Amino acid sequence: MTRLSSAFSKPHPALVCFVTAGDGDTAANLDALVEGGADVIELGMPFTDPMADGPAIQAANIRSLGAGTTTADVLRIARKFRDRHPDVPLVLMGYANPMIRRGPEWFASAASDAGVDGVICVDIPPEEDDALGPQLRAAGIAPIRLATPTTDAARLPQVIEGSEGFLYYVAVAGITGMQQAAIGSIEANVSRIKQSTDIPVAVGFGVRTPEQAAEIAQVADGVVVGSALVELVGEHGADAPSKLRELTASLAKAVHSAAKA
Repeated sequence: MTRLSSAFSKPHPALVCFVTAGDGDTAANLDALVEGGADVIELGMPFTDPMADGPAIQAANIRSLGAGTTTADVLRIARKFRDRHPDVPLVLMGYANPMIRRGPEWFASAASDAGVDGVICVDIPPEEDDALGPQLRAAGIAPIRLATPTTDAARLPQVIEGSEGFLYYVAVAGITGMQQAAIGSIEANVSRIKQSTDIPVAVGFGVRTPEQAAEIAQVADGVVVGSALVELVGEHGADAPSKLRELTASLAKAVHSAAKA
């Protein structure tokens, strides 16, 4: 059983927590998420044009790039995380340019060496899977696809095919952290997706509070929280780990207390 499948095989939904690599003391921030009870960690790869991200994560990208963070730095952070946390799933999330500029084989191999379990590439659609997907699978890394409210019945099979680890359902048609979808819409779309696949479905974009997380956890296999955590890093700097641990613990309590969908 892989680390990702283990995380989604627990009797409760999984809490997936995101921070940006190179934004503040990333090692301490990641450790705080684990200590708070996160089941899966998403590590954002900074990029100059994060088109799917709202102001909080855009600002984190700018801070990280301003500090000189490179793809090699992200992989070193990942490798050290794996050394400290051998059993916690780690997913890299970002955009195609940093992932494939040196070749998809290089990136897949380097990510595998760093102990990465999955990759979410926001701007490689299923129709262009051959740009990175085969190389990730060959390296034992799960390509994690995105589905949205506009992913209709005709396109859903393409999104599902070749997706591994979990399917990330983007609850709103827009950028991260700016709005929240109605729970009725989330429930209907997650139910529709789960009729077509056994892959766990985690819901993100717009989840900020334990109350929201608990509501979504009633209908999904996992809940993804990003912008609310990233904002704490931007606001508190060196003091962010304690704030991250506190919010993650409250989110974990809410998600883990929900009955699994």
